[in-house]
Amino acid sequence: MKFIETLRLRSKLFLVFVLITVGLITVSILGTTYINNMKKNIDSLYFGSLIPITELNEILQTYHYELANSVYRVSRSDITPIEAKINIKSGLKKINKKWKSYASHFKRNDELDYVAYANLEINAANRYFSKIINAIDAQADMKKLSIVTLEKRVGTIHQVLQKLINYETQIANYERKTFIATYDNMLAQIGLILFLIIVTILSVSWYVFRSIQSDQTKLEIAAKKLKVANKKLENVSYTDSLTNLHNRRYFNFVYERELKRAKRNKTYITFMMLDIDFFKQYNDTYGHVEGDFALKSVAKVLKDTLKRPSDYVFRLGGEEFGVLLTDTDETHSARLARDIGDAIRARHIKHEGSKVHEYLTISIGVVCCIADDALDDDVLISRADEMLYEAKESGRDRYIITSNATTAKTA
Repeated sequence: MKFIETLRLRSKLFLVFVLITVGLITVSILGTTYINNMKKNIDSLYFGSLIPITELNEILQTYHYELANSVYRVSRSDITPIEAKINIKSGLKKINKKWKSYASHFKRNDELDYVAYANLEINAANRYFSKIINAIDAQADMKKLSIVTLEKRVGTIHQVLQKLINYETQIANYERKTFIATYDNMLAQIGLILFLIIVTILSVSWYVFRSIQSDQTKLEIAAKKLKVANKKLENVSYTDSLTNLHNRRYFNFVYERELKRAKRNKTYITFMMLDIDFFKQYNDTYGHVEGDFALKSVAKVLKDTLKRPSDYVFRLGGEEFGVLLTDTDETHSARLARDIGDAIRARHIKHEGSKVHEYLTISIGVVCCIADDALDDDVLISRADEMLYEAKESGRDRYIITSNATTAKTA
């Protein structure tokens, strides 16, 4: 049932995704189309009008300032004929290049005839200036040049080109008005389409998300129940069922984490290994039910004695327990080990099979040191086990503590 509900939720989310995607694609296509149209209008406005006007102005200025001025100055001997020839040749070359570029642009039907006429006038003017170059080559007297003829030629070409410039300017104004009108129309259409798309998507999304919200509430309730169940399972997997202490699996996890933290901070870390004295004889004498009671009693003593959040107590297996302490120096660790032993004896759990005391007792091996990078990961466990062995060999019902691998302290 949950699987089917999940599939329904995914289907609704997919529907929203498809709608949004289609909407965005539609807007993109429309936007691209309109932008391309706008680009064509801009090309028509600027490249169809502005550039031609610039080219015509440059041609007109070349006739006036390079050609006519050079002829006028050479006639007055302000410049040499060679300089005048160079200026005229350069000017004619520039005029031909600019006129060829202008003529290559798009021309309307009503413009073609006049452009052809202007071309004839330009050719005539260019032939006139070419004759002046020939006269210079023939070393003719430049003072005899007719300034009236020069002014007539330049005046004629000025009138012809000025008419073209005025025409191109009018076209530019017309294109600008057309472009603005088209742009406003496009903007209104895009706005309307976007509005309709947004309203449609919001309407459908509102319906879909209302349904999703209902499903989400159900899923949240199911998720909370699942979280509680998982927490219980996690506690079961990390907890000893008899004593409710952490088990060996959780010990492996916590031991590695706390040892790394102690190494990083260069702080004290303590590990105790505890074992009930003559527990086999206890079970043989009183039975396993009483044996389980003894294990629970030891677990309670450990919980009551070690109450800090950083104190970890484990049942490692059978009658063996473990204690991991952080930020606890050797003196404090020894005191805790002594308190644990005293508290267990103080419970007065009868143990007729014990060879060291009339009540249940415990032996403890303790290792306490400042962790550093040189500390081997297994040294705490192995040294605590050695100290536990020494405690048993020394008569049990006691603790033995060491702070390094070579020295030990008995109490």
